[in-house]
Amino acid sequence: MEVINLAQKVELINEYWDPKIIAELNGQHVKIAKIKGQFLWHSHENEDELFYVLSGELVMHFRDKVLKLSKGDMCVVPKGIEHKPVAIEETYILMFEPIGTLNTGDKETEKTQRDLEHI
Repeated sequence: MEVINLAQKVELINEYWDPKIIAELNGQHVKIAKIKGQFLWHSHENEDELFYVLSGELVMHFRDKVLKLSKGDMCVVPKGIEHKPVAIEETYILMFEPIGTLNTGDKETEKTQRDLEHI
């Protein structure tokens, strides 16, 4: 058990769209990331994802709607739902995902991150 300071952890991230693991609980990874720009359309067949905005603004695109999340807002993307995260300005997010969830879900691209670093 330890205190995890989110502001300090975010400062350890140097690249956008490069999630880092900061904790584990009940088969879930707690991850943080700095994001800016557009990610890709993807879905996760077997995993729900929770996104919580620490700072900035996250625009979550779905095929049938768009959600705008500001600091302190969160949303859960149910498994199987195609989505595309976008951040116009630098944004910090916290995510809860089952261990082993790939950031690009059903898509294998240069943005796919395997073997995430624990910080």
